[in-house]
Order: sequence, then C-alpha cells, then structure tokens
Amino acid sequence: MQLKIKNSEIHLIQGDITEMETDAIVNAANEQLVLGGGVAGAIRRKGGPLIQEECDLIGGTYVGGAVITTGGKLKAKYVIHAVGPRMGEGNEDEKLRNATLNALKQAEEKELKSIAFPAISTGIFGFPRERCAPIMLEATKTYLEGSTNLQKVVFCLFDQETLAIFQQSAQRLLE
Repeated sequence: MQLKIKNSEIHLIQGDITEMETDAIVNAANEQLVLGGGVAGAIRRKGGPLIQEECDLIGGTYVGGAVITTGGKLKAKYVIHAVGPRMGEGNEDEKLRNATLNALKQAEEKELKSIAFPAISTGIFGFPRERCAPIMLEATKTYLEGSTNLQKVVFCLFDQETLAIFQQSAQRLLE
C-alpha cells in the first residue's frame, strides 16, 4: 500500500527491516540504547558491533527521543534509534508520537531522503498494534505535510497481521 503526501510517499510493506535499502532504518530502542532482542537484536546481528559501540558512546536517550548512528554492515547507511514507551508507564500515546517525530527529524537533519520504521513499542514493550498504527501514521502524515526533504517513509512490518492493522489505519487516515 502506498500513500502520497505532498512531495513524499508512505509505503506499507511486510518484510525484514534489516534488509531495507532506505537511507536509514529505525530501531525500536530502549533508553540505554542496548541492542538486545527483537528489532534491536536483529539490527545488532546483521549490522555488526560498530552500531552498539556508537550507541555506547552516545550513552542513551529519553523515552520519545531518537539518536542516530551509522548502519554498520546494513544496507541502510544509518540507524535511527527511537525510544518508544513501555505499556503502562503513562502518557504512552504522546511518547510514541514523539519517538516517531524525533526519528523523522533525525533523518531530516542528516538530509536523508528515505527512512523505514518498524511498529515501535509493539514487541516486548507491550504497546497494542491497533493503537500504535494510527499514532505513527498520523504523526508521519503531519510531518510530511510540512516542509521536508524526505521523499519516502516505509513502514516495514514483520508479519501479515501487523501489516493489515497498519493498512486499515492508513485507509481511515485517507477518509
């Protein structure tokens, strides 16, 4: 599925984010920037130790924040580490929105043209996918409606069920 927003496009696909050939991929990070399991673990395994070494030098960021490192051995040149909320910590919707927007801003600051997101916080952080999809899509749409050089934002979703949830949210966004 593809949406046109001004001079940019949003693409919804099922796939492995570590195989994306976008300028940057987004890691669903924790505050300490430790690449453990889930998306972060896959990025660590495929990207090599350099990404974790750069994260260690940065030291961490806040929930809703995002920082950038190189992509190591990944196809993407950069990894943007966005820290989403853990379910139950409070103010989760705003924190997820901020993590999405701050990842987009990091891409913009590096003058990147394309970025790929996973469904942030929906793994071990326990955030419901049905709640995640509209928040991330609306934040991205709003961002792309402004002044931006980003041309392509991909939501690279791990399984068919998550893709379907994001597609339904995207359809509602167009209504």
